[in-house]
Amino acid sequence: MPIKQVIYNSTRHKVPVKVWTDDVDEKARRQLDNMGQLAFIHKHVAVMPDVHWGIGATIGAVIPTCHAIIPAAVGVDLGCGMMAVQTGLMANQFPDSLHGIRSAIEQAVPHGRTDNGGKNDVGAWKKPSGMVTASWASLISVDNRWKKLTQKHPKVLKGFVNTDRHLGTLGSGNHFIEVCLDENNHVWVMLHSGSRGIGNRIGTYFINLAKEEMKRLFIDIPDMDLAYLSEGSDYFNDYVNAVGWAQDYARRNREIMMGNVLAAMSHEMGIPVKADIMTVNCHHNYVAREYHYGADVWVTRKGAVRAGAGELGIIPGSMGARSFIVRGKGNPESFCSCSHGAGRKMGRKEAKRRFGTDDLKKQTAGVECRKDADVVDEIPSAYKDIDEVMANQSDLVEPLYTLKQVICVKG
Repeated sequence: MPIKQVIYNSTRHKVPVKVWTDDVDEKARRQLDNMGQLAFIHKHVAVMPDVHWGIGATIGAVIPTCHAIIPAAVGVDLGCGMMAVQTGLMANQFPDSLHGIRSAIEQAVPHGRTDNGGKNDVGAWKKPSGMVTASWASLISVDNRWKKLTQKHPKVLKGFVNTDRHLGTLGSGNHFIEVCLDENNHVWVMLHSGSRGIGNRIGTYFINLAKEEMKRLFIDIPDMDLAYLSEGSDYFNDYVNAVGWAQDYARRNREIMMGNVLAAMSHEMGIPVKADIMTVNCHHNYVAREYHYGADVWVTRKGAVRAGAGELGIIPGSMGARSFIVRGKGNPESFCSCSHGAGRKMGRKEAKRRFGTDDLKKQTAGVECRKDADVVDEIPSAYKDIDEVMANQSDLVEPLYTLKQVICVKG
């Protein structure tokens, strides 16, 4: 049975905090305690089994709010999420060496970060293709959200160059592209990325505006990173429009990357590689208007995936562990949500202090990937056990496919 506990301090908490694990570090527990004190939380805070410390709100938190949104809980990688496709390929169609396919993917998708994200950033297009340019034109012209944002808040993009140049690019850190095999040796392609630099700009800008609002209105909150914007206020509406636009950017970013990865594989292997059977594309850092427990509320999923009844989702492990394509069970207690991955159990600095390249090579044996010092912070041991995470949320999702990577491209 899943482990679930309720954290409720009757002397301070306005609402309970329900947690689908007993593995909660002290820093994350303090953040959960702070969230339980917010009067505008609807019913309770739901915390997924991959929970770990974040900025303001814990990662792995589902935060339903009435008449307010906490921008730092949504975060700065707005719309970050996963995309996976089941191709028509089988494992026996791969060449003996997978290095050529990995190299082709790395050449097809800009990844990493240099020049402090400036005009010479290796993770941006030098010259966006016609498809990228057309997608960018569509994003900024399909409605008035972009125009309203840039006209009313020009400081958001002051000096920023990577608008269309980041569209269809991976990023760095824990963002990745993987080629995987399922239980029946069908080939899948899976990737993880979000709204890139432009989402970071938008998120950071409104986080600071929310903090300024708390000071201006003399509102006392347990952590300034829980600063919120109130529904009906001018900034609230601007934020909802801006974050909605960034989430659309993130989804399109993943679609462009996926198309380029499949094309690169096709060219390298000399056979068609297409998303023939199944496609899943889901956010796990976002906010949406939803109906729960008799009310329309704003649901912020900070490192969590929507798992309504019958809905498909993606729960990745680490770069050496299994991942899962899942079907949601629509559990109302979790606000129809599940975890977004394994979840880190140690920070990046701690991982690099404790592990080296020899450890990385052992833990990623059989995977065609980078095994150098710059990716040691992504070593599998830095993450929680994905099988334990899945066991703790068996009342939230049903696994449909189990995937194991054979190629991994890191930013």
